[in-house]
Amino acid sequence: MSGTFLLRIAVAIILLTHSVFGMFNNGINDFGNLFLNQIGFAPFGVFLAWSIKLSHVAAAILLISNKYVKLAGFVTIFILIMGIILVHFKEGWFVVGGGRNGVEYNFLLIVVLFAIMYPNGFRKNQQNTNL
Repeated sequence: MSGTFLLRIAVAIILLTHSVFGMFNNGINDFGNLFLNQIGFAPFGVFLAWSIKLSHVAAAILLISNKYVKLAGFVTIFILIMGIILVHFKEGWFVVGGGRNGVEYNFLLIVVLFAIMYPNGFRKNQQNTNL
């Protein structure tokens, strides 16, 4: 079992729960119609909302199966950054407590995805560099 196994499973659960419930309670359509279309994505808001959520499901499956993890990570990070820019940044840092709907949750997911994608850090050569 790899060191990132628990992180991959945890992020997959978060991505699945964040997406699947919206598929059955009209949340994805509402996000597309009532938010994305209203901020300039009309008439593609619903299509974009479904694309985002289906990419989360695909990323979750890839994380669980430990296949194409970097691709899944980069796509999800891009979506999370766009979420920060379009939705969360204007709300501040805190999700709850000192504020509401802020960037801290997306920030944490981005950092965890990078840790999953690069478990040994960003260095190409992992030789001992101590002098």
